[in-house]
Amino acid sequence: MTRIFVDSDACPVKNEVYRVASRYNLHVFIVSNSMLLVPQSPLIERVVVEAGPDVADDWIAERVSDGDIVITADIPLAARCVEKGAYVLEPKGRILDGDGVGMALAVRNLMTDLRSAGLMTPGGSTFGKADRSRFLSALDTLVIKAQKPRLRPLTFPRE
Repeated sequence: MTRIFVDSDACPVKNEVYRVASRYNLHVFIVSNSMLLVPQSPLIERVVVEAGPDVADDWIAERVSDGDIVITADIPLAARCVEKGAYVLEPKGRILDGDGVGMALAVRNLMTDLRSAGLMTPGGSTFGKADRSRFLSALDTLVIKAQKPRLRPLTFPRE
């Protein structure tokens, strides 16, 4: 069964996740370093982890499995989850798959190097209505995709 993991400390689309999860009867893990309010539902589980860098990311990456959906803007976490067969969706609606997460990780590393060299880099755009709409559409699409059986490559025994 598909589950949704939300890297939720700064996630602007938690309410949208709750609505979609309710529609498809999916279990949601809201993972954060602090206590967040979540709706009372047997489908929604609040997970508060210790404070510290990457603690929430580690919790998600250790538990996510093939066919789950992860909501995060954290590119290194996205890469770890894609490697385990999960679908990853950014809050602005961009789906990160094998190719996309590799490119996003390369760009992130380049921007980090530029900033550490003292160059000014542009910040991200603000979150708007179009982003929320794009996210909802992409999440709905991913839920449907995740619930379909995946084709596995054929393997043949060696002689």
